[in-house]
Amino acid sequence: MKYMGSKNRIAKHILPIMLEHKTEDMVWVEPFVGGANMIDKVEGKRIGADLNEYVISLLNQMSKPNYKSPEINEEKYKDIKKYPNQYPRWIVGYAGTQLSFGATWFGSYRRDKQGKRNYCQEAQNNVNKQSKNIQGVKFIHSSYQDLEIPKNSIIYCDPPYLNTNDNYSNSFTKEDTIELFKTLEETKCKYAVSEFDHSLMYDIADNYNLNLI
Repeated sequence: MKYMGSKNRIAKHILPIMLEHKTEDMVWVEPFVGGANMIDKVEGKRIGADLNEYVISLLNQMSKPNYKSPEINEEKYKDIKKYPNQYPRWIVGYAGTQLSFGATWFGSYRRDKQGKRNYCQEAQNNVNKQSKNIQGVKFIHSSYQDLEIPKNSIIYCDPPYLNTNDNYSNSFTKEDTIELFKTLEETKCKYAVSEFDHSLMYDIADNYNLNLI
């Protein structure tokens, strides 16, 4: 599914690095599961968590057998945006991500002025296709601090990037990243963290004596 910061296009490059450390009995855990574009390519026991309750509701709906995406026109999109409490959470999650330009949370309705693309149909096809790959995943509405992580887990974190200028990153700071690393260290599990500024991440890891895959 479309999601800001999605790793879908590069998953084939970064997943093998982490899966090299995963054994069959390990649980794959993602505290920032987002659009589930990594976890849908992993086999075995899986847990995906996120702070966005609407996205988690959508993922739980998607993981049901025979899931079918809704058809939402621009008029209904605007109504969902204005009156989210009048709709099921998963419908709000679907509209807010899959039908928004650039996958920005209820930014503006995706449209093609040339009339060559049907974004609504594309969204339906993409999400319906992904649905079968996330069946069996345990999706949880939770912060990474409150998430209960099984002892024998391998953890992949894809938090909002630091020092970028869009709304995607406003709620995550360098201090949050340091706290994330410390929380991960306390789990005693293997983990990996994605971040655009690699030098900053390694600087944090070195200063706080933290380990990285």
